[in-house]
Amino acid sequence: MSVLELDRLCRETLRDHAFRKAMQTDPEGAIARYRLTEEEKRALLAGDVVALHRMGVNDFLMGYLARFGICGLNIQNFSERIRSAGTAGGGH
Repeated sequence: MSVLELDRLCRETLRDHAFRKAMQTDPEGAIARYRLTEEEKRALLAGDVVALHRMGVNDFLMGYLARFGICGLNIQNFSERIRSAGTAGGGH
């Protein structure tokens, strides 16, 4: 698994404005430079923060995706989904 790559990607969303814009307009193209498994790519592009959480991706860093409206996420649905991850026995 490429958890560190996913964490870096989330952090870059905050720091790099051009990357953030690419994630908002062409997320599939933007993530091509990251070494992710097909499962990780699918979960990320679907905004499946529960699956990403279970893979070990940092919840706080994933919040940047919601903050900037990336991969169908927003603050409300991110909060609801990540709360359900904690109650589903996969919390960290």
